[in-house]
Order: sequence, then C-alpha cells, then structure tokens
Amino acid sequence: MATNSRESKVPVALSQGRILQRMLRLNSVSVSVILVIILGTYLISPDVQSYLNQRREIVEMEQSIQLAEDAVVDMQAERDRWQDPVYIRSQARDRLYYVLPGEVSYLVMDSEGLDFSDTSNTLGALLAQQRNADEISLEVSAAKANWVDSLMETLLRSAMETPVEE
Repeated sequence: MATNSRESKVPVALSQGRILQRMLRLNSVSVSVILVIILGTYLISPDVQSYLNQRREIVEMEQSIQLAEDAVVDMQAERDRWQDPVYIRSQARDRLYYVLPGEVSYLVMDSEGLDFSDTSNTLGALLAQQRNADEISLEVSAAKANWVDSLMETLLRSAMETPVEE
C-alpha cells in the first residue's frame, strides 16, 4: 500500500488548563505591552476627565452668552417700542387707565377676578387688607346716613347748582 503523505490526525483531548495556556501564550513582551497600556490609561485618565469638564463648562458658558444676547435683543426691541408715541399712548391707556380729552372710560370690575395679593395701595390692596384683618366684628354697624338719600342729594345738587367762579 502506498503511504498517504497526509496522515490522518487523531484528535487528542486537551485539558481545560492546557487550552487556556495555548490561547494566552504570554511572554515577557506581551506582558510588558499590556502593563504599558494599563499604566498609560491610568496616567492619562485625569487629563481626559479635566478636558471633558472644560468642554462641558465651555458649552454652558456659550449657552449663557446666547441667553444674554437674546435678552439684550429683547431689551433693545422694548426700548425701540417705547420711542413710538402710539405705543406709549396704548400703555398709558392699559396700565394707568388714561383717556383722551372728551372720552369716557368705564372700568368694569368682577369681584371674582380681583387680585387680592396686590399691595400697591389700590383697591386690590384695600380688599386684601380687609380680608386678612385679624379683627372680626361681632356687631353689625349701621351707616350714619342712608346712601340712597345721599346719592339723590348729590345728583340734585349737581343738576341745580351752578359753580361759583372765583
């Protein structure tokens, strides 16, 4: 028989330890390379952390600068609006209840819509003060004069009397 140049190999069962040894095959060069990589990672990690913190701070500062620039643009637009006489007139009408000569202004107030937290010496402040008063009256106090009679008297006087010129 002719010998086959390729002889069949018989599989040999290796133990778990021998398989691990063959896979790792660590020598002094590979161990030193692994140690250099570990040491380099250990030495460079604080610098990387510092770099990442600085990048985060830079991004936060850029956002705050953008917010400040937006606020400046809004303030400039508000300043430009206050240069317009029509805007000033509308603000005086809305905020201070001003009217032009010859106009009649009516202010309708809903007791449910009043702001009782107002402390600017206005009607809301007065109502808030009355509502939050510590003194509670147990007696009903009567008015000294009838308000209907006082109103009628005022109307009749304003209709009949003429103003005295000085």
